[in-house]
Amino acid sequence: MQIQTERLVIRDYQQTDLEDIHEYGSDPEVVKYLPFGPNTREDSQNFLNRAMDKQKEEPREDYGLAVVLKSEDKLIGGCRISKASEREGNLGYILNRHYWGNGYATEATKSMVEFGFKELGVHRIYTDCHPDNVRSIRVLEKVGMTVEGTRREYTIMHGEYSDMFLFSILEHEWRAI
Repeated sequence: MQIQTERLVIRDYQQTDLEDIHEYGSDPEVVKYLPFGPNTREDSQNFLNRAMDKQKEEPREDYGLAVVLKSEDKLIGGCRISKASEREGNLGYILNRHYWGNGYATEATKSMVEFGFKELGVHRIYTDCHPDNVRSIRVLEKVGMTVEGTRREYTIMHGEYSDMFLFSILEHEWRAI
């Protein structure tokens, strides 16, 4: 599986990706608003093993993909879309902080939204975002997602209950962008 954007190659993970995955997954600043991490090397290897196992599933309904910067041929993050139900997709992304602020997360996320609607045939794509994660909120807004509401104390994040904003976009909204 591979998707090309202007500056990125979004592809299936490979065993050789471990070091780059661990670089961002072990960074406390990167995982600050995520319900995991900072990862140990074992955590990163387990993530990679699970992602590669999902590549073999038939039918495939979970696409956890590496985000590679074309100009450097470097894995700089990951993105994911999975079918949560027959008509609904769940979205996620993570990016090495040394590449924040360049529009790469938006570029990768746009490609996942398009893939969800065109290839997976979902009607609605959603994701959760921590209310303090201003950068991620901006990415979601740029790809046309809107806040449906707040999930109060929805998840445990780094040992504490945390609210999460629920963002979504519908297929007809995406087509109108």
